[in-house]
Amino acid sequence: MFTQYIYLHGFASSPNSAKARDISDRFSQIKTKLKIPDLNVGDFSQLTITRQITQVAAGFSDDSTPVTLIGSSLGGLTAAHLGQQYLQVQRLVLLAPAFGFLSHWLPKLGNEEVQRWQQEKHIMVYHYGEGRSIPLSYNFVTDAAQYQEKLLQRPIPTLILHGKKDEVIPIEASRDFARSRPWVELVELDSDHALGNVMEEIWQAIRLFCQLP
Repeated sequence: MFTQYIYLHGFASSPNSAKARDISDRFSQIKTKLKIPDLNVGDFSQLTITRQITQVAAGFSDDSTPVTLIGSSLGGLTAAHLGQQYLQVQRLVLLAPAFGFLSHWLPKLGNEEVQRWQQEKHIMVYHYGEGRSIPLSYNFVTDAAQYQEKLLQRPIPTLILHGKKDEVIPIEASRDFARSRPWVELVELDSDHALGNVMEEIWQAIRLFCQLP
């Protein structure tokens, strides 16, 4: 049975990120198509998780083709919510998924900065894909607040790969998520949020989990 594979890059990233390119190359080597949509769609300023979900779902082949989503960081969080909403998503691979994203990010900004963002409607965020700072609308926060992990209860076979030294999304976030969901397998890696030093391990785990050639 044909499966559609889609990779979702992280926040302020792009389809040209190191991880996206690495995994894309490995899919090419086994002659399997991997789709990597640009979740910025030319307008990072108006990014929301809802927009990402709508965009990715619109790219599903048709209603009957099973989909495997591979998501990195915020892309992983987005993938998990897509799996909850769309039954054709039949497998999830989440790389350092951004569970509790706002609870980790907003405290780092500090209360004053967050209040200013709310008042001024935009905050400057460094965008790694663009190599420059871009204003991000406060709508991102109000939208993200409705995507709670407790809503993710559909038992989809899920593989989480998370670095024990993750400085952006602590590994506890994935441990908590996996603890109450027996369909989730968590692999803890000796790495940070970028996971750059463990790409070979990640690929072998993906290959096994997705039963790729």
